[in-house]
Amino acid sequence: MPAPRLRYLGLLLLAAVLPLQAAGNAPLSADDIAWLRRASFGLDSATVERYRELGRTRFLDEQLAGGDDPLPPAVAPLINSYEVYNTSPAKLIADYRAEAKKVKEVDAADTSAKEIAKKDFQMYRRDLYKQSQEVELLRAIYGQNQLKEQMVWFWLNHFNIYARKAAIGLFATDYEENVIRPHALGKFKDLVMATLESPAMQLYLDNAHNVRGKTNENYARELMELHTLGVHAGYTQQDVQQLSLILTGAGIIPPREGPNTIDGLDGRFFNQRPGVVRNGLFVFLPRRHDYSTKQFLGHTIKGSGFDEIEQAVDLIVHQPACAQFISQQLAAYFIADDPPPALVNAMANTFRNTDGDIAAVLRTMFLSPYATTGAGKKFKDPMQFVASAMRMSYDGKPVTDADPLVNWLNQMAEPMYGHITPDGYPSDNTSWSSSGQMAKRFDVARAIGSGRNRLFANADGEVQHAEPPMLNSALFQQTLEPTLSSATRDALGKANSPAEWNTFLLSSPDFNYR
Repeated sequence: MPAPRLRYLGLLLLAAVLPLQAAGNAPLSADDIAWLRRASFGLDSATVERYRELGRTRFLDEQLAGGDDPLPPAVAPLINSYEVYNTSPAKLIADYRAEAKKVKEVDAADTSAKEIAKKDFQMYRRDLYKQSQEVELLRAIYGQNQLKEQMVWFWLNHFNIYARKAAIGLFATDYEENVIRPHALGKFKDLVMATLESPAMQLYLDNAHNVRGKTNENYARELMELHTLGVHAGYTQQDVQQLSLILTGAGIIPPREGPNTIDGLDGRFFNQRPGVVRNGLFVFLPRRHDYSTKQFLGHTIKGSGFDEIEQAVDLIVHQPACAQFISQQLAAYFIADDPPPALVNAMANTFRNTDGDIAAVLRTMFLSPYATTGAGKKFKDPMQFVASAMRMSYDGKPVTDADPLVNWLNQMAEPMYGHITPDGYPSDNTSWSSSGQMAKRFDVARAIGSGRNRLFANADGEVQHAEPPMLNSALFQQTLEPTLSSATRDALGKANSPAEWNTFLLSSPDFNYR
């Protein structure tokens, strides 16, 4: 990957006027702090110091360069210990099927043993699901490239999957690590193709069952409506039908028992034959594909196999509606529920001029004057709240037990990989600021701010750290404190203990809006 994406320098003309930038040892301005709170999940000392050292443009270029995603030495081993992280998807499937087989082999007449076996299997499934949630949460909190971590979360939600459907949860970490993460700042077309070829997406939107003579339109519809073009892009039901024909034959390698088996999968698909395309567990089978000529988005696509899919995706991502839709979604997530049309148009122009370069589009957005206009008006969703609260409260201190993180998101109704429908979780203010949501958020703020949250429990479950974190720190005093509202200052002044002070701060509008 080119160092720090020097090609973006030519795009500054689309970014309007650059704001003033901090560099060297100068104190950060309120505008700098507002910008950093948008460009990261939340402030910590390392991020603030790096921004102070580089200034806005160089800091942004470093973030947009992507590359490796290092983690603190104490966090990486925790992630590496998870079965879903260190086991291949094929092996996870084989193990899963072996566990399911154990349940079937228990004598049905022995109701007690059968019930125990079922509960053990349910616990096994829940544990794998929880591991996948923890991997992404730990990445979000401790990842050094915070802009990339935000984009991983954004794309996971944009290209949503539901882990509890069938065995999709087995692929959740693979989806995050090997599908979304490598393409989070790259070309949008590559990201779309990666999601298309992922086992998680193939199963979730039923394209694995989309075959010649028995088509399934689910994925074709959502690919255009939710993933690329938007509902009002002008495509027709016939386009959906034609795209579903184009997608026939794309699926995953089926499981198999007995001979000719590799990791519990049908080994015949590991030896490629003419017309077969395989990428990991994804497979395109010519014998299941409809080879008729299709009319799609005003273009003729002749029956040719897998190449039809690549042609169709290329047509989709080069529609003007795609540039506009993706730019609108990004600006709504980072800037405002109803972002300024001038900003969205500038981002869409960059999208078209760079062949869908996601990093270039983000650069246009973050170097525009709109990056901090309306600062403090965008409400954090639960993921953003938990990540930002953890980053400020513990400022780099690694947790040893990530269970509470998962529980907090569940409590606030945004469990990772837990949204049933393909539209993903909303990012607008109204969806997360109801009185019920705020009551739950206050409970989570109290759990984080009190220190009594089991984040630092040892292997035996003993809590190693029960003191409240020191939130009234140099980090707070240099960043949030100067801009606090009088109402928040009054509330903090009435706190009777450090834990209560922390709770008041983390549940305040000043902290929950960015």
